[in-house]
Amino acid sequence: MSAVDPARATLARAARRGRVVVKIGSNVLCDPEGRIQHKQLKRLAAEIAELASPGRWPIVVSSGAIAAGVGVLGLGARPKTMPGLQAAAAIGQSKLVEAWSNAFARHQLTTAQVLLTHADLADRRRFLNARGALFALERHRAVPIINENDTVSFDEIAFGDNDRLAAQVSNLVHADLLILMSSVEGLLDADGARVPNATALATDGLVQHTKSSFGSGGMGSKLASARTATSRGAFVAIVGGWTPGRIAALVAGEDVGTILAPSRDAMNSREHWIAHTLRPAGRLVVDAGAEHAILEKKKSLLPSGIRAVEGQFADGEPVDIVSDGRIIARGLSRYSADQLREIAGGPSGAIAAKLGFSLGAEAVHRDDLVVFEAAGASPV
Repeated sequence: MSAVDPARATLARAARRGRVVVKIGSNVLCDPEGRIQHKQLKRLAAEIAELASPGRWPIVVSSGAIAAGVGVLGLGARPKTMPGLQAAAAIGQSKLVEAWSNAFARHQLTTAQVLLTHADLADRRRFLNARGALFALERHRAVPIINENDTVSFDEIAFGDNDRLAAQVSNLVHADLLILMSSVEGLLDADGARVPNATALATDGLVQHTKSSFGSGGMGSKLASARTATSRGAFVAIVGGWTPGRIAALVAGEDVGTILAPSRDAMNSREHWIAHTLRPAGRLVVDAGAEHAILEKKKSLLPSGIRAVEGQFADGEPVDIVSDGRIIARGLSRYSADQLREIAGGPSGAIAAKLGFSLGAEAVHRDDLVVFEAAGASPV
């Protein structure tokens, strides 16, 4: 490592405290036929166990359930149908957690299986309950093994991946560092599958949007997830999972993998939840005056600034705020879509007369609104 590399030195200091989320991809844990590579898993458990120390605790987000199920069933390839994916996940999840439990037991560490869906994190009460449970596991010195609940999920299998889950978990536990372990040594300057001598970038740069055989993500997903985590204030490192010693080298500040530094204007946890966990149920198209009020004056969105209401949503649901074709903010609507169509473009003083009641003068209150352009962030 260069002695004058401030980003890696700061990352090393961050990694000596707090919580470290380690996400491990399917292609790191399983062979091409889907069989769990137990020697590899034991080595990773030993390296992660080194993170368990006073003032610091690891959380593992582990892919591999579907791939392991494919191996047990002897399918040789990831199923194409949703029931096939769910069945493979149900069979493989127990094998995956058993393997992690046995590996960590060698280091006198207890493990706990935690299965999450997007719905668990999108509901604020369930989000906070999950946080409380994970903090309780830490107090009991148990290492959480987190995965998506693929057996009952639909959208998560079809559209999600564990890179994104790991970024959400980083917000959930206030992580200082998120490590994304991949089959390659970081973000590459070319497609590694096509260019054998492609090299890893030390920091964020050009990334090829490739996918692995068993995983649902790729480098594009990792970069998007990394930026989601950095917007909350975490360091993110993308490192190779097949090379021994990568975690220890990273937390020692050595020049391995690709790192992304925390945003200078980091969101708080609730802002991050609105911006990056919730999925918008509709869109509010606003005029230039409303855009100026939101971005420059840091004001709420009033009905008078709304030019169009797109989609169907209830009061309290998330909506994107759009100006000139750009998403400038996301927030929780105080009114339903149909109610907003009645009051859009009019003064707040006319709300009660038009609707017969009023839930407040604002369509989206500033306390429930996250600005993207001013914060240099964008929804993922």
